[in-house]
Amino acid sequence: MGTSPVLLICLCLLVSSCYVSVSADEHNHKYNDREEVVLWMNTVGPYHNRQETYAYFSLPFCSGGKSSISHYHETLSEALQGVELEFSGYEMDFKTDVPRSVLCMVELTEESVKAFTYAVMNEYWYQMYIDGLPIWGKVGERDETDGKYYIHTHKKFDIGYNGQQIVDVTLTTDLREELKPDAKIKFSYEVNWKASKIEFKNRFDKYLDPNFFQHRIHWFSIFNSFMMVIFLVGLVSMILMRTLRKDYARYSKDEEVDDMERDLGDEYGWKQVHGDVFRSPPNALLFSALVGAGYQLISVVFCVIMFAIVGELYTERGSMLSTAIFVYAATSPINGYFGGSLYARLGGRLWIRQMLASAFTVPVAVCGTAFMINFIAIGYHASRAIPFGTMVAVTCICLFVILPLTLVGTVVGRNLDGQPDFPCRVNAVPRPIPEKKWYMEPLIIVLLGGVLPFGSIFIEMYFIFTSFWAYKIYYVYGFMLLVFTILTVVTVCVTIVCTYFLLNAEDYRWQWTSFMAAGSTSIYVYAYSFYYFFFKTKMFGLFQTAFYFGYMALFSGALGIICGTVGYVGTNLFVRKIYSNVKID
Repeated sequence: MGTSPVLLICLCLLVSSCYVSVSADEHNHKYNDREEVVLWMNTVGPYHNRQETYAYFSLPFCSGGKSSISHYHETLSEALQGVELEFSGYEMDFKTDVPRSVLCMVELTEESVKAFTYAVMNEYWYQMYIDGLPIWGKVGERDETDGKYYIHTHKKFDIGYNGQQIVDVTLTTDLREELKPDAKIKFSYEVNWKASKIEFKNRFDKYLDPNFFQHRIHWFSIFNSFMMVIFLVGLVSMILMRTLRKDYARYSKDEEVDDMERDLGDEYGWKQVHGDVFRSPPNALLFSALVGAGYQLISVVFCVIMFAIVGELYTERGSMLSTAIFVYAATSPINGYFGGSLYARLGGRLWIRQMLASAFTVPVAVCGTAFMINFIAIGYHASRAIPFGTMVAVTCICLFVILPLTLVGTVVGRNLDGQPDFPCRVNAVPRPIPEKKWYMEPLIIVLLGGVLPFGSIFIEMYFIFTSFWAYKIYYVYGFMLLVFTILTVVTVCVTIVCTYFLLNAEDYRWQWTSFMAAGSTSIYVYAYSFYYFFFKTKMFGLFQTAFYFGYMALFSGALGIICGTVGYVGTNLFVRKIYSNVKID
């Protein structure tokens, strides 16, 4: 009872830190005439390295004369994503035009020339926000005729409004100045307001790219995957039903002969391992922890996709990550319930260790990867360097929210669904596994099991990768839900076939094999990420490379756990079904 106030406080902090950006970012998006409108400077960085970002004023830009600010709230998700909003100092008021005005004058030194020149050479772009709407601009350019480097010194803002709301922002940069020491550069800006017919709910449409996401290839890939599902389901049903019918007929015939004839006969097939098929797999603690984490990740993916479809989370800064963090913490009892009940059915007794492994498997992997990348980010002085306070907040969420909820789920799961209910009893002595063809070995089955599931999603992977690693906003979450459903069906079908062949070869090691065969989809996804990195992007540098491959490893690992859980659950139902329909002596 002593920890309940702490749990309540952490839940409140989690909800508030995650959803402040969803409900009312800096304000309620409504302005009165001549009310202050804030221009936030976010980050600047190389165009081809989207995640390698630095604070805007890390370059020797100058800020405006206005120094006071009335409101700003940073959320947990913004801190994790490297959002560093700094007040620009630009004076902007709602519906009040600002003619071309000099913001400040900067005398370039050798250091500032080198900094700006390096930024122009590497095609640095900066990002700003007005009323939550992102704006991008280029730092400067290189003149191909004389080979000199120039910086853009004037920003022109054309802001559209509908009633009391801002619905459109367009930035135009011009008046370039050559970068050379001792040059005096005037930075200026102007603001033009104009009425617009764009509705507030549609103001993000200009940032979407329907020609890219709703391309004919995207539709064709969905149709192709759907046809693959129909083919696989039909094939699995036909093969297994016909094969199992023959097996049942053969086993029924064997039951009519006496014991001596049965001993002299040549029995083979999956019935022979009925006394070992429900034997607890090795490393049952780790296995049940992974399955529990898989159930939780499946719930998170489904909930986030549904929230994105209903709520259009891409329209608010950091809302997608905020929702994912909140849903992951809230679904921790699912992890504990399914992982704890499975471990109990497998005869495990170290349930506290299992609960800890189940609760911290994914958070430790994520935090460990982020911690290693954070060292590189600190060395680069990048905005992606996670502040110490944010690390403490994430740790508190893990210790005081995720862990207690997982404990509750584990206790409930062990008591409600922890009793073994196998259709066959388990022999005291394990049955020797006979020799079999090389292609029936579990390792070969595992490697081949992920080919078809990957084939059903690899086109969608291209669109997801492009939206995350390039400058596209992913918004076709209906496609993602359909592809996720297709992946689930394909994974179950493929894993059932693999498990049937394994059991028919009298190899009862199906639990880990079914999990790993489905989870091997992640191997092909990670291999595809290498192809995407080298042939579809122009990323460079240690930080961006480490960030890319580190988080792609996390993404692939999470996908592997999800597919592995789906494969095991489907196979478990199949195995229980076939052995419950056979009379075992």
